[in-house]
Amino acid sequence: MPETLMPETWEARRMADIRADFPILNREHNKQPLVYLDNAATTQKPQAVIDAVADYYSRHNANVHRAAHFLAAEATQMLEDARAATARFIHAASEREIIFTRGTTEALNLVAAILDTELKPGDEILLTTLEHHSNIVPWQMLAARTGAQIKAVSVLPDGDLDLDDFHAKLGARTRVFACNHVSNALGTINPVADLIRQARQAGAITVIDGAQAALHEEINVQQLDCDFYALSGHKMYAPTGIGALYGKLSLLQSLPPWQGGGEMIEKVTLSASTYQQPPYKYEAGTPNIAGAVGLHAAIKYLLHIDRAELIAAEDQLVKLAISRLQQIPGVQLVGDPRQRRAVVSFLMDGAHPHDVGTLLDQQGVAVRTGHHCAMPLMDHFGIPGTIRASFSLYNSEQDVERFVQGVEKAATFI
Repeated sequence: MPETLMPETWEARRMADIRADFPILNREHNKQPLVYLDNAATTQKPQAVIDAVADYYSRHNANVHRAAHFLAAEATQMLEDARAATARFIHAASEREIIFTRGTTEALNLVAAILDTELKPGDEILLTTLEHHSNIVPWQMLAARTGAQIKAVSVLPDGDLDLDDFHAKLGARTRVFACNHVSNALGTINPVADLIRQARQAGAITVIDGAQAALHEEINVQQLDCDFYALSGHKMYAPTGIGALYGKLSLLQSLPPWQGGGEMIEKVTLSASTYQQPPYKYEAGTPNIAGAVGLHAAIKYLLHIDRAELIAAEDQLVKLAISRLQQIPGVQLVGDPRQRRAVVSFLMDGAHPHDVGTLLDQQGVAVRTGHHCAMPLMDHFGIPGTIRASFSLYNSEQDVERFVQGVEKAATFI
């Protein structure tokens, strides 16, 4: 699909039956049509992405940046086209600011690994209680290596960040501020632009986990003015095992590399090595070329959809789901943030989340149960986990109805 096509209206896409673009949605389970509401864990893949990956392996497969033959040239061009498309997608100033990673987890680990020289004992790393483990554990490891201390912004009962606590904990010793854009557990949209601005004024390096936001928000890293922004392809219709880290070019040029090996070097002797310029400085070894091709195809697919209409449609589904769940006796919603995207978390009196998820699965409704890799948040609320329904562009009011009916039926068994 050419990138220059004008976005179609949401109504037109609905008329064309967008579900037909996603072949897995033809599956049935227990003789029930699949209702897939686990999109915060991973999204399904449109045929355009599946075809792009198959085409790469069928017609273009080769290693990149190394050989003189035509297959290598084609594969290299496809990889770099994907990098350029990713840069445009998040409005980076240069494609040199885009590093391909396996996903958000690896991207955040990369940043934490290269900041050793930037921290010393007594420095502080400021996180939030809303974070996914991927935006906690790498910073704990960095703190252990450098002697820095971890602080975390608290969360209000409704699931919003406690901004008073943020202001109290942000200070002259804060060297890194790391925060998610959208919470995977509650759907909370954090005011990242304001948080970044204040953290930068305090002299902190700013790192944003955009795993849940890349699909559901318009991302402009230059306007945000963050130092780093991480995203995962599989959360936005691309294959698993591919993601991207945006980093300001000046920082990428000054910070050390992460992994050593082929591709990231300029010259190697047995006594010393010099390194490539970004982004290759941070891409040791053979990259996930097919994954990058799939990411490019997913971005092209998304460009055919008016993002504002997509977001509005998802918001309506979330509001409908919340309204219906509130009418079911025994259901307790977890979190009521001022702004949320695509996620509804809840509990059912007298039931373990896993049991409710299993009962929904028996009815063909796929949701996620557990702590959602956000154990500090669950501990903060004093709960073991939640049942989470998360929405995407191929979900409909009929899916919400099936989901609610499933919850009602589960309630009669509990």
